[in-house]
Amino acid sequence: MKGRKQGRRVLAVDIGGTGVKILASGQSERRRFDSGPQMTPQRMVAQIGELAADWAYDVVALGYPGRIVDGRIVAEPRNLGPGWVGFDFAAAFGRPVKLINDAAMQALGSYRGGTMLFLGLGTGLGSALIVHDHVVPMEVGALAYGKDTIEDHLGLRGLRKHGRKAWQATFERLVERFTTALYLDDIVVGGGNAKKLKKLPPGCRLGDNALAFEGGFRLWAPVSFSEPKGTARPAAAAAPAAPPAVG
Repeated sequence: MKGRKQGRRVLAVDIGGTGVKILASGQSERRRFDSGPQMTPQRMVAQIGELAADWAYDVVALGYPGRIVDGRIVAEPRNLGPGWVGFDFAAAFGRPVKLINDAAMQALGSYRGGTMLFLGLGTGLGSALIVHDHVVPMEVGALAYGKDTIEDHLGLRGLRKHGRKAWQATFERLVERFTTALYLDDIVVGGGNAKKLKKLPPGCRLGDNALAFEGGFRLWAPVSFSEPKGTARPAAAAAPAAPPAVG
């Protein structure tokens, strides 16, 4: 795999409903602070500034838990404070900033080439599609499934309502449909409930939350991030290559 352009140091930020995690290029251990309903973007930037005060970085990659269109936040997050839509992150950080959906950032870090679907099994259902180095925004959880939506069945609500065995059976059926409909080469399964799957359907592999940082680094990288077959996946802190076309 080709290396990242030298000299540009990235701060990757993974924003969650209960915590914000950060990692900078060249660092080996992530740092974290609590978030929640009182976490506004102003407070987040201030806390990141304190937590990363001894790190050097030139640009910022933000993984946001909500809708991103053309690099802009278009909807307030469900589990955080207000004020995210229209907030000027570049001015607040004093550095260039790129925004991406949090599921798409983890997908980006997991990508090895071809057409890959990322499914994040958590409270809801996160999803992202990458087609030959291009991130395609999508929300497969919003698609109808029976009288409900796919997210109603694969999210935490569906797991609790139908039980683990039925929940897994639904997941396996939908994975088969997604693979056929989207001509998938690869499916990555992440999120906190991925570990509840007793086995993974053919063509699936487990993701890793740490790969969100790798996705943040790749968001600012200058070359393709597809890995040739047989290439070992780099460590999350290594800041690998690749610029996606997001949007």
